[in-house]
Amino acid sequence: MHLFDPSEYQSVAVEVVEKVAQELSQLIPGCRVEHVGSSAIPGAISKGDVDVCVVVPAHTHRDAVAALEQAGYVVKADTLRTPELCMLLMPSTNIDLALQVVAEGSRFEFFMQFRDALRANPSLVDQYNDIKRNAADLSHEACRDAKATFIASVLPPA
Repeated sequence: MHLFDPSEYQSVAVEVVEKVAQELSQLIPGCRVEHVGSSAIPGAISKGDVDVCVVVPAHTHRDAVAALEQAGYVVKADTLRTPELCMLLMPSTNIDLALQVVAEGSRFEFFMQFRDALRANPSLVDQYNDIKRNAADLSHEACRDAKATFIASVLPPA
């Protein structure tokens, strides 16, 4: 897997998130759009994808997912799906964009907690970059597992 230096992708990612946030605000009035993932963390290397967390009131989660699907987003296969979390992709763009639709107040708000922890501690960013570099030639699952272990070590115990 090729990893991009932040200077190669983060400014484009910010522009994508700004555009997507406008679209999402139209599709799901009252949602909170959060730029998450490596592209939201200064200094983080990335495979070049962009992650956006869409936080909605729990009672509107299903309707929010339905609105996104109607707009062309597709539920991401082989990912965790619960009444509080659904991951979607926008397949018809030239950028790898993923949405995490999260019920407000759920445990899945960890996407922002992890982002904020790394933004506050450059040493954690360096550690995360090292993990990604060391896992770059591993299978997708092994890379995901290595990152998940690190993420769990950064977040407060549940």
